[in-house]
Amino acid sequence: MRKAQVSLQRQELIALLQDIHFGSIERLLIRDGEPILRPPPTIVRDIALGKPRGPHPASGLADFALRNELTDLFKLFDEERDTTIERVVVQAGLPHRVILREQHGDS
Repeated sequence: MRKAQVSLQRQELIALLQDIHFGSIERLLIRDGEPILRPPPTIVRDIALGKPRGPHPASGLADFALRNELTDLFKLFDEERDTTIERVVVQAGLPHRVILREQHGDS
Protein backbone atom coordinates (compact mmCIF):
# COMPACT_ATOMS: atom_id res chain seq x y z
CA MET A 1 0.00 0.00 0.00
CA ARG A 2 1.18 3.51 -0.80
CA LYS A 3 0.49 6.90 0.81
CA ALA A 4 -1.34 8.16 -2.31
CA GLN A 5 -3.76 5.21 -2.07
CA VAL A 6 -5.17 6.11 1.37
CA SER A 7 -7.78 8.73 2.24
CA LEU A 8 -6.84 12.36 2.79
CA GLN A 9 -7.59 11.94 6.52
CA ARG A 10 -5.10 9.08 6.74
CA GLN A 11 -2.54 11.06 4.74
CA GLU A 12 -2.95 13.92 7.19
CA LEU A 13 -2.39 11.51 10.08
CA ILE A 14 0.78 10.19 8.40
CA ALA A 15 2.08 13.77 8.17
CA LEU A 16 1.23 14.34 11.85
CA LEU A 17 3.06 11.15 12.88
CA GLN A 18 6.11 12.29 10.92
CA ASP A 19 5.93 15.73 12.50
CA ILE A 20 5.74 14.28 16.03
CA HIS A 21 8.66 11.95 15.28
CA PHE A 22 8.80 10.71 18.91
CA GLY A 23 5.95 11.06 21.39
CA SER A 24 2.26 10.25 21.31
CA ILE A 25 -1.18 11.24 20.10
CA GLU A 26 -3.73 11.24 22.91
CA ARG A 27 -7.49 10.62 22.52
CA LEU A 28 -7.57 10.14 18.75
CA LEU A 29 -11.15 9.89 17.49
CA ILE A 30 -11.93 7.29 14.81
CA ARG A 31 -15.24 7.75 13.02
CA ASP A 32 -16.42 5.51 10.20
CA GLY A 33 -12.88 4.09 10.07
CA GLU A 34 -11.18 7.47 9.58
CA PRO A 35 -9.06 9.49 12.00
CA ILE A 36 -10.64 12.78 13.05
CA LEU A 37 -8.03 15.51 13.48
CA ARG A 38 -10.41 18.45 13.98
CA PRO A 39 -10.60 19.34 16.74
CA PRO A 40 -6.95 18.31 17.03
CA PRO A 41 -6.03 15.53 19.45
CA THR A 42 -3.50 16.23 22.18
CA ILE A 43 0.10 15.77 21.06
CA VAL A 44 2.82 14.80 23.54
CA ARG A 45 6.38 15.18 22.24
CA ASP A 46 9.29 13.11 23.55
CA ILE A 47 12.43 15.19 23.02
CA ALA A 48 15.81 13.55 23.60
CA LEU A 49 18.28 16.21 24.65
CA GLY A 50 21.71 16.15 23.05
CA LYS A 51 20.41 14.38 19.94
CA PRO A 52 19.65 15.95 16.57
CA ARG A 53 16.03 16.87 15.92
CA GLY A 54 15.20 17.25 12.29
CA PRO A 55 12.34 16.52 9.97
CA HIS A 56 11.37 12.93 9.28
CA PRO A 57 13.15 11.68 6.11
CA ALA A 58 9.81 11.06 4.33
CA SER A 59 8.30 14.42 5.30
CA GLY A 60 7.05 16.26 2.27
CA LEU A 61 7.14 13.27 -0.08
CA ALA A 62 3.95 13.05 -2.12
CA ASP A 63 4.03 9.27 -2.22
CA PHE A 64 5.92 6.35 -0.72
CA ALA A 65 5.28 2.75 0.31
CA LEU A 66 3.66 2.51 3.73
CA ARG A 67 5.51 0.60 6.40
CA ASN A 68 3.80 -2.31 8.15
CA GLU A 69 3.19 -0.20 11.25
CA LEU A 70 0.98 2.18 9.26
CA THR A 71 -0.92 -0.55 7.42
CA ASP A 72 -1.52 -2.31 10.76
CA LEU A 73 -2.84 0.95 12.26
CA PHE A 74 -5.19 1.46 9.31
CA LYS A 75 -6.43 -2.15 9.61
CA LEU A 76 -7.24 -1.39 13.24
CA PHE A 77 -9.23 1.68 12.12
CA ASP A 78 -11.14 -0.51 9.65
CA GLU A 79 -11.92 -3.06 12.39
CA GLU A 80 -12.84 -0.64 15.17
CA ARG A 81 -14.65 1.88 12.88
CA ASP A 82 -15.97 4.16 15.69
CA THR A 83 -13.83 4.46 18.78
CA THR A 84 -11.45 6.70 20.67
CA ILE A 85 -7.86 5.56 20.81
CA GLU A 86 -6.44 6.58 24.17
CA ARG A 87 -2.87 6.78 22.90
CA VAL A 88 -0.85 6.16 19.77
CA VAL A 89 2.81 5.87 20.73
CA VAL A 90 5.01 7.32 17.98
CA GLN A 91 8.62 6.29 17.40
CA ALA A 92 10.66 7.58 14.46
CA GLY A 93 7.51 8.99 12.85
CA LEU A 94 5.68 5.65 12.90
CA PRO A 95 2.91 4.30 15.13
CA HIS A 96 4.60 1.90 17.49
CA ARG A 97 1.82 0.96 19.90
CA VAL A 98 -1.89 1.72 20.36
CA ILE A 99 -3.69 1.84 23.69
CA LEU A 100 -7.47 1.32 23.61
CA ARG A 101 -9.73 1.65 26.64
CA GLU A 102 -12.59 -0.84 26.91
CA GLN A 103 -15.21 -1.54 29.52
CA HIS A 104 -15.03 -5.03 31.05
CA GLY A 105 -17.19 -7.30 28.94
CA ASP A 106 -16.84 -5.18 25.79
CA SER A 107 -15.26 -6.76 22.76
